[in-house]
Parts: sequence; C-alpha cells; structure tokens
Amino acid sequence: MLEVRDLRKSFGDDPVFGGLGFEVAAGEAVAIVGRNGAGKSTLLKCLVGAEHHDAGEVLVHGESRDETSASFRALTAALLDDADYFPDVSVVEHLRLQAWLHGTPDPEREVLAALDELGLSEVRDQLPPTLSSGQRHRLGLASCFVRPRGLLVLDEPEQRLDVQGRTWLRERLKAEKAAGVAVVFASHDQDLVDAVADRCVTL
Repeated sequence: MLEVRDLRKSFGDDPVFGGLGFEVAAGEAVAIVGRNGAGKSTLLKCLVGAEHHDAGEVLVHGESRDETSASFRALTAALLDDADYFPDVSVVEHLRLQAWLHGTPDPEREVLAALDELGLSEVRDQLPPTLSSGQRHRLGLASCFVRPRGLLVLDEPEQRLDVQGRTWLRERLKAEKAAGVAVVFASHDQDLVDAVADRCVTL
C-alpha cells in the first residue's frame, strides 16, 4: 500500500530525518515514535503531501504519491495537527459533507454512527468553532471514519482522549486493520503502540 524510500527532510541547515525507509501493507499499522521535536509530525505531513520532502520517494500502490490526484485523495484519510472543518456549518452537517464528498455508500448511517461512537451526538448542531479542543479532536477523528479509506494517517490520535476514549481508539484502529486499511500513526501512548502497531519507526 505505502512504501517510503530513503526519505530526507531538513529545515535550512537543520536535518529533521534522513534515510528513512519502511513499508505498510493493507491491514498493517506502523507507529512513528520518538521524543517531542524529533520530526514525527513533519514525517506524516510528508507522507500525505502536506509538506515537501527534500529527497527520497513516497510510493502508493507502487506509484509516486501525487497529493493532487483524485485517486490519492480518495484513498487517504488523515488527521494532522488540529482538525480541519467547515466553520459555518454544524458538526453533523460537516460530517455529512465529508461523507457525501467522498462517496460514502450510506452517508447518513455512517454519520450517525460516528456521532454516537465519538460522543458528539449532544453537540451535533453546534458550529465547530464553539467546541472544546477535545471535541474538535474527536470531530477530526469522526471525519476520517465517515469516509471510505485505504490509508489512514493520524498524528497523536490519542491526544485529549480520556481513558475510555483511548481504549475505544485501540479497538477502532485494530478494526481498521482487520478491514484492510493501512494505518500510520504517531503516538506517545505506549499502550496504543503495543496494541496496534505491527512495527515502529523511531525518529
């Protein structure tokens, strides 16, 4: 599904990472681990084309990743940094738009299920800017799960989740793998890494 070959990235004269190489097959998960500031978020952005790398290749299905292509955008669901959202529509309308735009077969069913699963049903009619940071993070996760996906890229998906939420996340990511999704995630939660990751990449 995803192959990274000799990936290198610097900011000016400061190297972030170099010579990185790993693969993620359908139904596998790779965890990106390391100290704060090691470049985990930058790496994930390079994988989805939100940040340009200096050298190396990112291949998807054996082809160079093109973040402008409709096929790559249809394949890839990502939550990087804070969630992107439509600020002038409600939570439920935002998720309906995400599902509809990505061709979800039964969008209303998926949206209602995500609202319930992520504990957002009570705020479904609020505008995203009125949500707490934790609720906005869960909205970002819900936005990934209401759409079809073959590659799931998540930056510290456990952040701002309570103990129950982290337990849910572990089971959800294992279910994603069982459904054939390739998962790449950065995390400081060792329990999540141990439960979900098939391999780790340390920066």
